[in-house]
This record gives sequence, structure tokens and C-alpha cells, in this order.
Amino acid sequence: MTAAFTLLYDSKCPFCKLEVEWLQKRDGKGRLGAIDIAAEGFDAEQFGLSKELVHARLHGVKADGTVLEGMVAIRAAWSAAGLGWLMAPTGWPVLRWFADLGYIIFARYRVPLGRLFGRRCNEDACSIR
Repeated sequence: MTAAFTLLYDSKCPFCKLEVEWLQKRDGKGRLGAIDIAAEGFDAEQFGLSKELVHARLHGVKADGTVLEGMVAIRAAWSAAGLGWLMAPTGWPVLRWFADLGYIIFARYRVPLGRLFGRRCNEDACSIR
């Protein structure tokens, strides 16, 4: 079975790795896939993305090849794992604005925050914004 949704995540980010592992454990139907953007040989261009863009924000790919970004991708991942109801409020009109803004701020500072939580990475990966 092909995944209904595949996250493009950074395994060197402790937050990203933890969320993907948590979601995959709860995905009883195998609908959520994950591709590590930190893996050797990963090519962002196969998804129409640049290396900088794929490292700046979380992306995901629907089964039809459509690429989603940010909170939209997070909501789709949780939905694929059967937990969409938990993320549903972040898509409601007023809450969506706050959730989307919160994610943009988090994405901007995830590398320094990750260092506080023990992220170890090379200069090349950590310098990408």
C-alpha cells in the first residue's frame, strides 16, 4: 500500500524526529510515510523544492504528488495517521491564523531550539534557513 501522505522531515531535528516517530507508532493502517531530508542522497528537486526551502519548513506529499507546506502538511500528516481530529481545531478560521503563525515562528527558530535539546549537526545542514 502506498502512503496516503508522506512527510519530508529532518531526522536531525529532535522535534521533527519525535513527531514523526510518534505519529508512525499510532498509524495503524500504514497511511503515513516519511522521508528523511537529512539522509545522504536526498534530492529536494524530485519534489520541485530547493534544498533551502525543504529545510526551512516542513513539507509533505500527497499520494497524487501535491506538495503541502507548514501547518497544512502537519494537519495532513496527523489526518493520515488517523489523528486528524486532534489537529482539526488548528484549521478553524480564527485558530488557524494563530496556529499558522506559531508554526512559522517555530520553523524559523527550530535549529537554535534543537541545539538546546541536543541537536548535533554539521555546518552545512545547520546553516540552511
